[in-house]
Amino acid sequence: MSSPRAVAADIIGRVIAGQSLNRLLPEALDAVATMQRPLCQELVYGTLREWHCLEAVCLSFLAKPLRRKDQDIMALLCIGLYELEHLSTPAHAVVSETVNASRALKKPWAKGVVNGVLRAYQRQESVAAEALSPAAQRALPAWLHAALSTQYDDAAEQIAFAARHRPPMTLRVNQLKSTRDDYLHSLTEAEIEATPCAVSDDGVVLRRPVDVGSLPGFIEGVASVQDSAAQLVARLLDPQAGERILDACSAPGGKACHLLELQPAIEELVALDISEPRLQRVIENTERLDLQLTPLVADASALPDTLLATPFDAILADVPCSATGVMRRNPDIKILREPDDIAGFAGQQLAILAGLWPALKPGGRLLYVTCSVLAAENDEVVDRFAAQHGAQIDALTLGTGMPRQRGWQTLPDQHGGDGLYFALLRKTTE
Repeated sequence: MSSPRAVAADIIGRVIAGQSLNRLLPEALDAVATMQRPLCQELVYGTLREWHCLEAVCLSFLAKPLRRKDQDIMALLCIGLYELEHLSTPAHAVVSETVNASRALKKPWAKGVVNGVLRAYQRQESVAAEALSPAAQRALPAWLHAALSTQYDDAAEQIAFAARHRPPMTLRVNQLKSTRDDYLHSLTEAEIEATPCAVSDDGVVLRRPVDVGSLPGFIEGVASVQDSAAQLVARLLDPQAGERILDACSAPGGKACHLLELQPAIEELVALDISEPRLQRVIENTERLDLQLTPLVADASALPDTLLATPFDAILADVPCSATGVMRRNPDIKILREPDDIAGFAGQQLAILAGLWPALKPGGRLLYVTCSVLAAENDEVVDRFAAQHGAQIDALTLGTGMPRQRGWQTLPDQHGGDGLYFALLRKTTE
């Protein structure tokens, strides 16, 4: 089995080269001893959340930048700094194990570099922090820091701060099988500390994350893991008995299942996704929860004629986006996302809305949702689409977050939900 620090450095080095963390991590962890996997995962996620801060500190201690092919060593340096600053490992052990990890990466020449940077940091930690740019101080890429500062003023600090911390583990209680109060009692009996979620009537927040296998009734479908902001979607769409509803970008299915739990008398819920493997996750979730829906593999921007033949009463469009509102869950976003990507997402979002609109009944409603905090994917997309298609934009007010010009934005919160954007569009009957 490999050194957890070396494996973590290899993973981060590949992320720097453009690979997705979600695809890399499961297989890479197989190379680490079972007892060491939590440490390896913590080093990967923690270092990526702090990347732009840690990288800037490392560069200040290096005589010259490392070569492109040695980004795994830069990752190893940042891992060492992260462990020194944020974990309880004794400093001498951090330095020793991180230096040894350079050998495991088959780059023994780097031992002196790693030792020198870590020991220099221990001597000059406060000096290094003072020299950081405002973006690096907030562990953000410069372009994103500038965008958030422009769009959110003082709230930009909250967004950046939340992106540096683990999200809380939040559950959604299946009201068809239990009440929240009863489920909280079950958690107490299982010695799992939890409190009611402040923003969702179905939500429960755990004091500490646990394996889902230890949750009472999880296998039987009594509860699901779902962020508190995501739990707002079903009540905003407000499903009614007898309605046909389309969940247009459904996987992994949490929002579709919540709609069915909230309104079991829905006539039909079609769960659509462009990816068949991802759609299988929706099916697995409905089976665990004893719910019924119609799964369909299709492109939301080019719906099959069969869907257009009988329009829907309501459509949920939780569209692909930059994921800048969920960076704490996907910290590789801080490295992989580029400013030019945002226009590409906006184009895709407009195409999806245009593809879905003919499938909506006159008078029907479409809830547009992103996990972005950027106006270019949110208000600006809604503005452009409404102007092109004559859509009515309904006013929204939620108990958390802040109003935007066309919709509502929840902000990532260290102890609360993710950053999601909501806009409710209605097709006029004229």
